[in-house]
Formats: sequence, structure tokens, C-alpha cells
Amino acid sequence: MKNKYQDLVNQTFDFPQGDFTTEGGNLIYRGIPLMELVEKYGTPLKFSFLPKISENIQKCQRWFNAAMEKVGYKGTYHYCYCTKSSHFSHVIHEALKNNIYLEASSAYDLDIFKHLYDHGKISKTHHISCNGFKPAAYLDRLGNLINHGFSGVVPIIDNFQELDQLLERVIKPIKIGIRIATEEEPKFEFYTSRLGIRYKDIIPLYLEQIRDRPEVKLDMLHFFVNTGIRDTAYYWNELHKCLRVYTELKKLCPELASLNIGGGFPIKNSLAFDFDYEYIIHEIIEQVKTVCGEAGVPEPNIYTEFGSYTVGESGGAIYKILGQKQQNEKEKWSMIDSSFMTTLPDAWAINRRFIMLPLNRWDVEYERVFLGGITCDSDDYYNSEQHINAIYLPRYKADKPLYIGFFNTGAYQETIGGYGGIQHCLMPCPKHIIIDGNEHDGYEYTVFSEEQTSQKVLGLLGYN
Repeated sequence: MKNKYQDLVNQTFDFPQGDFTTEGGNLIYRGIPLMELVEKYGTPLKFSFLPKISENIQKCQRWFNAAMEKVGYKGTYHYCYCTKSSHFSHVIHEALKNNIYLEASSAYDLDIFKHLYDHGKISKTHHISCNGFKPAAYLDRLGNLINHGFSGVVPIIDNFQELDQLLERVIKPIKIGIRIATEEEPKFEFYTSRLGIRYKDIIPLYLEQIRDRPEVKLDMLHFFVNTGIRDTAYYWNELHKCLRVYTELKKLCPELASLNIGGGFPIKNSLAFDFDYEYIIHEIIEQVKTVCGEAGVPEPNIYTEFGSYTVGESGGAIYKILGQKQQNEKEKWSMIDSSFMTTLPDAWAINRRFIMLPLNRWDVEYERVFLGGITCDSDDYYNSEQHINAIYLPRYKADKPLYIGFFNTGAYQETIGGYGGIQHCLMPCPKHIIIDGNEHDGYEYTVFSEEQTSQKVLGLLGYN
């Protein structure tokens, strides 16, 4: 009878696949025996696998350039990284190895970019799209960079007041973009995005505030869909509305040359994940070319801003099952040595699912369980996977420790969880390691941060 955990995975998925395989009942990730990481670094443990960042960027660049070549597209493609997904230096340094641009969403982002320039990572001509509603501190930093010759900085205008506020702070000509306030999906809690300018106000904004100002050049129309780029009627409809505005604006504004096509790509959240990136990219490029051709305007240079797609699949979290509790006839609770609310906050806050696999004991029988964090909070749990409303793991035995891993957790978890700060129930931030190199030449492991100590937590709380 096939009732081992390995049998369950083999019957449910096409396995081994991608980054995952097994050997001797243990999980292997990209050639790395994860149980060796546990033995060396302990748990709970977070890791950043840097090669995945470059791998995803390069795949996307190939797909877009291939699609453009196939349809005879005249514009160019530019990949931007949304730093809000992960601001860590090792992430941005890795991404910048791949001839990419950057996107900002806050004042402190600009301090990071100045640091990158000071250390030779970017030049003053490096393109940086500056998004978001801009309070005084954000505008001040933008003005300071532009006045010091950062010609690649492109403020994306979010409202009718922003351009005048920015021009009060600059002494040099500036290049700008305009963000469109897209309509949200019907199931969303509100109808129109709070960010950007309404479709019907784009042309009036240009005519009233930009056209007759020689010190301002409109370069980009910025289109962003909150739910990301997906093969849905909603996305294609919003894209076509955006393209109609672009072609109308291009006829009035010959210097307009760039279109940001908006929203991120999904990332793998299950071994059953299936998304045809190449098909979607080809359709986008073909539709942009078709609409522009019908309107008699040149195709724009295409920009994308990918955050989760860039960094999400590079991250992982590893926990030990501390014990198991039988709470009723049907519910077995396996308790981890950390907290989901603090180390994987998206799982708690927005019910996001990640790839979850045991690191060892694949060769024993499986059982259905619920996973519980160790905070005293009823919401600190994980009870289903993306492909099924349940969790199955190798059968628990107190004398044979079980370890589990959550994969593709690299986007947002540290910033939302309050990295380095006070966590719920004073849970410490886990040890974090960086993995670089490759399977052929060998991997390098660096401890980025040790587990947060009680002294640091008490200091944050004023117990000095």
C-alpha cells in the first residue's frame, strides 16, 4: 500500500520538479541537502538564495526580447525592480547585476539609491521610477537628487498638486511620468485605485500643467494593476483602456516614449503551479503593437516593475516541529518553534499560501495535521495548502524530529513582520543566512543576522 509521504507527493504532482528533489528520504533544494543547513545553523531559520533572483530576471528579459523580435516590435524592453518587496542590500545588489532599473515608493528608498551611487552600484543616469503619493520629505529628497544631477530619476505624478510641489524644489529640467488610476476588479472593496490620475483627467493634466512648460518632459505613462498581470478579461480590458489613453496622449505629446504595463507576475505557491509567462508576454507585446499601429503612433518602450517575481522565489523559512497535540478526534496540531504571524505574516494577514514541504522523513507514513505557531494567539496557525484545503506531513514521532520548510517567501515577509523590531508575543527574529554561488562550483553560506536576543528586545522596549 502506497501510504508514505513520498508516495503522496508522487501521486499528486509531477515530482521531482524545478528546485526540489529527494534523496534518502530528505529534501534537496537546488542541490543543497537542507538537513545539513539545519544541523549547521539550527532552527528557526530564514534563508535567501541569491541565484534565484538573477535567474528570474534573466528569464523575463529573454521572454520579452524574444516576443518583441517575433512580432517586429520597434521599442525596447526595460526590467525594473520594486524595492518595496525587499529592501535588503544583498537583494538589490544581486538584482543590479542584470542590467535592470529600479522603482521607489517612499522617501527612504531615495536614501538607499544615494548609498548605491556612493558605492558605485548605479550611476546618476540610472533610471529610477518614483511612485506613490509624495509627502514633503519624499519631494525634498527627489528635488535634492535631481538638483545634484541624477537625470535618471523620473517622478511619476500621482495627483494634480504634485508637479507644482516638485517644481518648487528643483532647479534643473525634469523628466516625469503620469500614473493612471486603474479601475479595480469587481470583487475589490473599492472601484478605482487611490493612486494615480483618473483616465479622463490624463489629457487635461498634460494640457494644463505640462505642455507649455519647457522645463518638464513627459516621458512615461504608468499603468499599474493591483492584482498583477494575469490572463483575465479584467487585465486585458484595463490594458486596452490604458493603450487608448497612451495613443491619444502620444499624438499631443511627441516626446512621450515609454509605457509601464503595470502589475507584477505571480510566483510559484504550490508544486501544482502553472502559469505560461511566455504566452502572456507575447500577447501583451502583440496587443501593444496592434493598438499603436491602428492609431498610427510608434510603439512605446516597455517598462515592467516586478517585485515579488524578482525576489519572492529566493526566500525560504525552516522550522522544527516541537511537539504534537491531539485537540479532538479530527484535529492534530503540530507546533513549530516560531510564529507564522511574525515570520510569515502574509499567511496570517491575507491568507497567502506558500510551498510547504518536510525536510526529512519522506519515507514514512503521512497524516493530516494543522500547524500552530507558539504565540498565545488563536490566529497563529497554518491550515491548508494552495492546491488542497488540508496539510499532510510525515507522521509525527517524538523521538524522530521532523523539520518543515516554507519556500518562495522572499517578498514582503521581513518588512511586514517588522524585521529587527518588536514581534508579537516578543517572538525573536530568526537567524537569517545568505546562500550564493552555484551547484557546480559550490555554494557559499553567510550569516546575515543571528537570532534576535532578549537584550535587543528589552532595549527596544526601554528596559535599558
